[in-house]
Amino acid sequence: MSKQTYKVCFCFRRRFRLTATGAPPPIKALFERYSDNGIMTADHLQRFLVVVQKQEKATLEDAQAIMHSTAHIFHRKGFNLETFFKYLFGDSNPALDPDRSVHHDMNLPLSHYFIYTGHNSYLTGNQLSSDCSDVPIVQALQKGVRVIELDIWPNSTKDDVHVLHGRTLTTPVELLKCLKSIKNNAFNTSEYPVVITLEDHLTTDLQAKVAKMVTETFGDMLFTPDAEVLGEFPSPEFLKRKIIISTKPPKEYLKRKESKTSEVGSQRENDASEAWGGEIPNIKSKSTAEFKDDLEEEDEIEDFQEDSCDPVYRNLIAIHAGKGKGGLDAWLRVDPDKVRRLSLSEQELENAAKTHGPQIVRFTQRNILRVYPKGIRFDSSNYNPLIGWMHGAQMVAFNMQGYGRSLWVMQGMFKANGGCGYVKKPYILMKNDSIFDPRVILPVKMTLKVTVYMGEGWYYDFSHTHFDAYSPPDFYTRVGIAGVPADTIMKRTKTIEDNWIPAWNEEFEFPLTVPELAILRIEVHEYDMSEKDDFGGQTCLPISELRKGIRAVPLYSQKGDKYKSVKLLMHFDFV
Repeated sequence: MSKQTYKVCFCFRRRFRLTATGAPPPIKALFERYSDNGIMTADHLQRFLVVVQKQEKATLEDAQAIMHSTAHIFHRKGFNLETFFKYLFGDSNPALDPDRSVHHDMNLPLSHYFIYTGHNSYLTGNQLSSDCSDVPIVQALQKGVRVIELDIWPNSTKDDVHVLHGRTLTTPVELLKCLKSIKNNAFNTSEYPVVITLEDHLTTDLQAKVAKMVTETFGDMLFTPDAEVLGEFPSPEFLKRKIIISTKPPKEYLKRKESKTSEVGSQRENDASEAWGGEIPNIKSKSTAEFKDDLEEEDEIEDFQEDSCDPVYRNLIAIHAGKGKGGLDAWLRVDPDKVRRLSLSEQELENAAKTHGPQIVRFTQRNILRVYPKGIRFDSSNYNPLIGWMHGAQMVAFNMQGYGRSLWVMQGMFKANGGCGYVKKPYILMKNDSIFDPRVILPVKMTLKVTVYMGEGWYYDFSHTHFDAYSPPDFYTRVGIAGVPADTIMKRTKTIEDNWIPAWNEEFEFPLTVPELAILRIEVHEYDMSEKDDFGGQTCLPISELRKGIRAVPLYSQKGDKYKSVKLLMHFDFV
């Protein structure tokens, strides 16, 4: 790269000087401090790792291994400035430890974990007219999702079972095809259990058919508890490589109440209009007085008649679900002798949280709470997952086939714990002596300092007119926190004009009251004076696993695919 020409009109062209990637001044200053005569030896590097990168246990052998692993770029005597900078900005220096696999205690009951959960996992697109397929199920499992939802309905001739979004124009897919795809892909990414949540709309004879399909497909992989009702959930470790069925105990099909299908006039939320997805809704300011006619999915009171269901099918249900009779107090009652799963829509949870926040947290210490998108999200958009997580909800169910900021935060949370799909809930949500109240603002526990040095890679991953037809791009970075309301904030750097390799060198501070639930959000955009700013990359990182020091941070597309070259050079510290 030296110069780049942009055509302005028929007669004129603009030429811009393209600078090569070089170390910003703070990196040059560090190199001067940890080198002699322009060479950083292994001894220097080891001291740099301990003091700057906060890797207190780093040894001389570790430093030598880094130099040997980057032998293609380093001088035989050690790093010079250029090779040191390439090491810092390289793939071997990420913000999350690449060698850190599953490290949380996996021997606690399932209720002690956040679980990577999908909603209507079979849909390829919107909630009303897209195709149903096993492909999005496979894609979700490959990304580490551990809870798959299937809506099961009789086919047109009432002699087989289809998976589809009922009372919509979605095209069905055979249940057996979905089950086989789950079996073949369940444990390729993670060995920890896969839960299949069934929304059952079947007659008794078709329930028997489903039971036969499930048992024949999964065989010994299927977890069937000895007792009809569990007194405590088993642990993820105990359930490794097991398939778990969860649904409401079956009801008499003919007496099943019809769901409301009234559609709300606005099918899209206002904040979903941006090309890369709307900003995550603020939990504090969210209005809950509207959308009374949501097309909800599990809002029925349990009035089932056990004698009308197939006994084999009933025995397959390992995690029983349902609200039971009564209101919110009854739903959240903790039974010392049995555990269960409760499902609430995002709207129901937001309303309940206003008056029953601590009770919800107490309920989730033993039982499982599943939260699902409200019915008017026809475009398969998502909600702020923190509303569920900060109340202890284990299964915050998301539409995985879309994209947007809420889904990016979800993906960031489950980068933790080796990406296994299970993240141990923080102690603050599990202690019994003083139940956590999400509405109470706590004292600041720590402050995260983030420095955004520079970025590169857009020149290689995008066409030279992708961002601006007449000049190089004008990039800025947004960085902030998704967390409890007191911690949630977004800040931004200045805009660097006409530069493919922007250098911001800006520092930000983020006081955190509940760092255990905080996710670091990073986005790059290209400023556009006349239109909406262009998307330039994003990532979300769990603060609980963020490595201190100077790190290379690769960025991802709107759909969550990693760019080949685009990345930021950043510094992280906790005080």
